[in-house]
Amino acid sequence: MVKHTVMFKLHGSDELRRKIAEDFKAALLALPEKIECLQSMEVGINENPAEDWDVVLMAVVPTMKDVHTYAKHPAHVAAAAILGPYKEARACVDFEF
Repeated sequence: MVKHTVMFKLHGSDELRRKIAEDFKAALLALPEKIECLQSMEVGINENPAEDWDVVLMAVVPTMKDVHTYAKHPAHVAAAAILGPYKEARACVDFEF
C-alpha cells in the first residue's frame, strides 16, 4: 500500500483561500467513487493561522504505479484545476506502509 500525502499553500485573501480549499476538498472527496485504484481519501483544511500550509490530502492506493494512474485520471485533473491559479507551493511524500 502507498500513502500519497500532499500539502498545498495558496495565495489570496483568507476568505478566498478558504473558499478554494473547501471547493478542492469537496472535489477530492468525490474521487474514490470515480477512480478504481483509489482506496481512500482524507482532506484537511488548516485551522491554525500560525501555520503556512492551507490544505493537506492523504490518499491510499495499492502501488506506486497506482499513484500515477490516480494523478492522470480526468477526475483528479479536474479537481487539481480548482487550485490552479491559487497554488503558491506544493509538497508531496509518497511512502509504502
